[in-house]
Amino acid sequence: MDKKIPQSIEDTATLLSDGKYVSDRSLATALFLSLKLGRPLFLEGEAGVGKTEIAKVLSSTLGRRLIRLQCYEGLDVASAVYEWNYSRQMIDIRISEATGQHNKESLGKTIFSEEFLIKRPLLEALEPDVTGAPPVLLIDELDRTDEPFEAFLLEILSDFQVTIPELGTISAEEPPIVIITSNRTREIHDAIKRRCFYYWVDYPSAERELAILKVKCPSAPEQISNQIVAFVQSLRQKDLFKLPGVAETIDWTNALVQLDRIDLDPQTVNDTLGTLLKYQDDIEKIKGSEAANLLEKVKADLAAR
Repeated sequence: MDKKIPQSIEDTATLLSDGKYVSDRSLATALFLSLKLGRPLFLEGEAGVGKTEIAKVLSSTLGRRLIRLQCYEGLDVASAVYEWNYSRQMIDIRISEATGQHNKESLGKTIFSEEFLIKRPLLEALEPDVTGAPPVLLIDELDRTDEPFEAFLLEILSDFQVTIPELGTISAEEPPIVIITSNRTREIHDAIKRRCFYYWVDYPSAERELAILKVKCPSAPEQISNQIVAFVQSLRQKDLFKLPGVAETIDWTNALVQLDRIDLDPQTVNDTLGTLLKYQDDIEKIKGSEAANLLEKVKADLAAR
């Protein structure tokens, strides 16, 4: 069921909370302004901090269709915007030739009609769904694309329209809700950022990360949840190739719940580091004495509170 756009920052925070997303006021403010003014929201931050989840939550809580464009190196217009169904066009041409209805002018208009158009995510996002409401368009990990692809986005982000030479310009009656994410593996061009509201999604504080675990892993005992958050927060102070994000914290908590752990111990940490750290060099750096020392300090700090 389609719901109305929130009318205040507080309503936006409640909307995120209804989707089990724990946000702070600054994020709720950026999202509220983006929704209210119809501007794309550009979310940048490390992998696993919850950028993509925001689009999913908006789709769920607002009752809108989610259209996801997963970016990758070499992404082009044919994969992102549209392409022609060449096999169907050839079949139609062959049938016309076989039946003697071969008229070049009329055939050209026929095979380049919407019937033969394959709509990709960016073009699909310009059309309302069955409820009549515009969808949520997620352009995920834009930094993975080649720089020339960004130019394809400018027309859409500026005017929410796509120009197809054979058909003309297709415009959205009502702009979609656009969420763009980047892990900042490269800088995105200013022309894209100028068309968006910008927000840096940082690693959460210990208090917020604990609140996230209570929502995402409600079966986890309070004692081990506190230990997990404190341990992960300590890991983020280390010089690692890839620091654990919130997604890894949740995965680790769920893994420990499945192992029926109510208290962290060095052996359990060593055995399950692969759910928290994703590079062997990082695991080798932390496991053993380093993990034991971190855990000892974490427990001492928690006991002193």
